[in-house]
Amino acid sequence: MGDEIYQIDPDRCTECIGHFEEPQCQVLCPVSCIPKDPDRLESEATLRARFIRLQSSAS
Repeated sequence: MGDEIYQIDPDRCTECIGHFEEPQCQVLCPVSCIPKDPDRLESEATLRARFIRLQSSAS
């Protein structure tokens, strides 16, 4: 709604693992425009490791 365009940085996305049960971008988006990238499917372990790395670098 407006001129803002949001982009998800795949190197920082954890699909909300460590925060929520499901990806909040998909929950909050008013349209179904956030599909999973079939070329970048990541395991829960990979996403959790990214979450931990991002949390430790934020300290």
